[in-house]
Amino acid sequence: MDAIRYLVAGGISWRAMPADFPAWARVYAFFRRWREHGLIAEFHDRLRGKVREREGREAEPTAGIIDAQSVRAAATVPAASRGYDGGKKVPGRKRHIVTDTLGLLLAIAVTAANIGDRDAAAGLLMRLRRLHRDITLVWADGGYTGSLVGWCRDKLALTLEIVKRTDDMTGFVVLPRRWVAERTFAWLMNSRRLARDYETLPATSEAMIRWSMVTRMSRRMARPRAAGRH
Repeated sequence: MDAIRYLVAGGISWRAMPADFPAWARVYAFFRRWREHGLIAEFHDRLRGKVREREGREAEPTAGIIDAQSVRAAATVPAASRGYDGGKKVPGRKRHIVTDTLGLLLAIAVTAANIGDRDAAAGLLMRLRRLHRDITLVWADGGYTGSLVGWCRDKLALTLEIVKRTDDMTGFVVLPRRWVAERTFAWLMNSRRLARDYETLPATSEAMIRWSMVTRMSRRMARPRAAGRH
């Protein structure tokens, strides 16, 4: 586990694993087994529940924030799972996430960058509803407007609330709720392996993101409790 965390944080290749750790092939086999059997997702989700409880929240959230981020893809990413995001002018892949109000990851999907936010959101929100039955409200930016709002209400019994910029806003403005997901993307970019997408499979990209969040959450759990917190 420490070897995988080192790889994600440092952005090294598998074969560049330092001699202090087991042989890279053994570490990769562990990583792949956890990915294929859903163990990293389960480990991540249990740790998220512990972090939420430590912050005085229920283990299961009732609201979330959805957003997407396009990142450049390395040469190792096959043409079949990469694309061009015309809006952001980024060739590569897109990370679609839903976080809770603390910025902790609830659901993720990695697609080609040319997949629209609304197109990916339908499947992502269905998965979110299945995994987190208590969620009734999700905040989103203007890219998720349109028929998706009604579809969420009718099919998922979920309120998709759009947080828009107003016409009188100029320059950079911190928008309510939306900044939480943006901060989560910033957290992910602190892991050098995630500075761009190096993975052949989108499922591996998703696993790398979960490992990054596991590191952040475990550090959060290791911090001394603030005075007066129980």
